[in-house]
Amino acid sequence: MKPINEMKMQIQSLSMNEGYARVAVAAFAASLDPTLEELSDIKTAVSEAVTNCIVHGYRDSFGMIYIAVRIFENGRIEIKIRDKGRGIENIEKAREPLFTTLGGDRAGLGFSVMESFTDKMRVRSTLGKGTTVTLIKEIKGKKNADEG
Repeated sequence: MKPINEMKMQIQSLSMNEGYARVAVAAFAASLDPTLEELSDIKTAVSEAVTNCIVHGYRDSFGMIYIAVRIFENGRIEIKIRDKGRGIENIEKAREPLFTTLGGDRAGLGFSVMESFTDKMRVRSTLGKGTTVTLIKEIKGKKNADEG
């Protein structure tokens, strides 16, 4: 299925850019007329994915984070967030709740949060080359919420 609208952006892996990324994606998603809850879900999932790029992908360095968003006619939004950082050694292990490679104040819930706020999540990673997280959300929108 061909998207009806799409956008791409790239930001540096600086903590201050996480808020910009989540608001930019949410503003783009607003054309689907999502409910406040759906918009909040998108913001939270994007925030977690971008934070993972900053904290894990570029752990001891800086790099670019690439964000691509596609909107489809049926109300589906697909968000890809990619870094060219360290990569993930074991994706299944990394997706387990409470697993973290950093310890300290990290809860190890990033992937669990992303998964709980979207309808589908895919993670692809290559050591030394980076990670791509694809988040898919089906927007029912305010029109359908009013009927229910």
